[in-house]
This record gives sequence, structure tokens and C-alpha cells, in this order.
Amino acid sequence: MNKTFSHLILFSIAISIFSCVPQRKLEEEQAKRENCEKELAAVKAAGIDCESKLNEANKLIADNQKAIVGLQKDTAVLGTSYRTLVSKYDKLNSINEQLLEKYNRLLEGNLADTKKLSGELQYTQEQLLKKQDELKALALELDAKKKSLDELNAELKKREARVAELEKILKSKDDAVNDLKKKLTDALLGFEGKGLTITQKNGKVYVSMDESLLFASGSTTVEAKGVEALKKVAKVLEQNEDINVLIEGHTDDVPMVGKGEIKDNWDLSVMRATSIVKIITKNSTIDSRRLTAAGRGEYFPIDPAKTVEARKKNRRTEIILTPKLDELLKVLESN
Repeated sequence: MNKTFSHLILFSIAISIFSCVPQRKLEEEQAKRENCEKELAAVKAAGIDCESKLNEANKLIADNQKAIVGLQKDTAVLGTSYRTLVSKYDKLNSINEQLLEKYNRLLEGNLADTKKLSGELQYTQEQLLKKQDELKALALELDAKKKSLDELNAELKKREARVAELEKILKSKDDAVNDLKKKLTDALLGFEGKGLTITQKNGKVYVSMDESLLFASGSTTVEAKGVEALKKVAKVLEQNEDINVLIEGHTDDVPMVGKGEIKDNWDLSVMRATSIVKIITKNSTIDSRRLTAAGRGEYFPIDPAKTVEARKKNRRTEIILTPKLDELLKVLESN
């Protein structure tokens, strides 16, 4: 802590004496770096939240589908019972009519036979009324099951539509990232393998440039061949407005010998990132609000080995391109 404080005091004295870098500029650069880290955290959180809600939606859809299958089976059974009762009702009604006919013919006949037929008729009518009540109850139950099934189907369609919308947005973002990578690869064809690589991971495109392509050792001034490559990158980004751009400077772990306004690897990495931002904005119409410059110093190495080759890999600048997630966040908030 005391060592850091001493550096800060020396840095403030240097600013006051030589007027090389105003204090406000350093604070702005630090604020931009903190903002970048917050945006990265927000994007990661949004991605995790998106995946969690997609999993919940898919699970709920699966549960609803199981419930629908059960209701469909119940409905089929109730339908069969309903048709059986209708058939029995029709038969009983036919028997009732036959008995009524016999009853009318025998009214003038034997009293005992008439009473018997009357008893059979009454019993048949009672059975017929009972079956009618059962038929009505079954019809009501069938209607309730159908209503429940319709509600579940409607809810399932809503959730399927939401999932489809999320998947459509995610696919469009993936397509945009794939298209952006292709455009950058085509534009930078002459630079790949010469200190420049283009990779795609975690829904982002990474354009990594070695120090040898951009800067002389310890310098923050971009050399001519680096400017040419950055101009090509700027033209591609100019045509893709839904992409946020993070420029990260990285150094090796060899301590920087302080000279002028560059005191350590933090200063070097931040100033190099800022130099690249200025070249991009100067050579394109990109909205500056899409750009963030950040310095990582030596703390995110590609290769942690203490060798010349490893340190050469670690001295790099990465342009990280991330699709905006505004549409996706709106869908998640609506759910």
C-alpha cells in the first residue's frame, strides 16, 4: 500500500512539474476502465440470467406437455364413457317406448300383468333418469377437462412463443458474430499470421494484435503497418452498429522503467489502448460511445512462463467485439 501511495505521489509531482498528462485525463481513463469492467460483468450476468431463464422455460414447457398428455388420456377415457352412456341411454329409451306400447295394449287386460308392466315401466324410467343424470355429470366433467386442456395449450403456446423469441434473438446475435468474424477475416486477410489473429468464443470476436504489429518497444505510437490494419478494422466496425468495442492493452511482466508520462506497465497498456481508440475514431464515423479503452498491464497473460517467447505472446492488444444485448434484455424483463 505504501509503495503504491509513493508511486501516486511521484506521479502527481511529475504531472505538476512537466504538465505531460493532466490528472483529469488519468481519472477519465481509470473511470473508463472501471466502466468497461462493469459492462463486462453486466453482459456476463445477462448471459447467465438468459441461460437460467431459458432452462426454466424449457422445464416448464416439458411439465406442461406431460400434463397435456395426461389430460388428453383422461379426455379420451371420458369420451369413451360418454359415448357408452349415450348408447345405453338410446337403448333404454327404445325399451321404454316398447314398454309404453305394451302397457297401452294391456291396459284393458289382466290387472296383474298391467301392474307388473307398470312396475317395469317405472323402474325403466328411474334407470333412464339416473343415466340422464350420470350423462349430464359426465358432460360437465368433460367440459371442465376440455377447458383446462385449452388453458394449458394456450399457456404452452405463449411460453413456446417466448422461447422461440429468445432463441431467435440469440441466433441473430450468433449470426451477427459469425458474419462480423468473416468480414474481419476478409478485411485483414493480409495480416493474419503476421502478428494478428481473429478468434470467436463466448459469443464475442477477438482481434488480437502482437506488439510487433503495432508498437515499438515501450512506445505508445502505432506504427504505419498497425495503422493500416486498424483502418481496415474501423471500416468493418463502421458498418456494424450493433457491436460494442473494447480495446484492451496487455504487457509482459517485465517492470517498466519509468520515463516521461509512462511510469509502469499499467500506464503503457492504457495509453496503447487509447492510441488505438483514437486511430479508429479518426478513420471512421463510429460513435465514440461504442468504444472503451482499457489497460490490463501484465495481469492477464496468454502464457505465464518466464521465457522470451512467452513474454512476446503476452505483449499484445486485443479488440473485443460484443453484440449489444438490448433486445434480449427486454424479452427477459417482460418475462
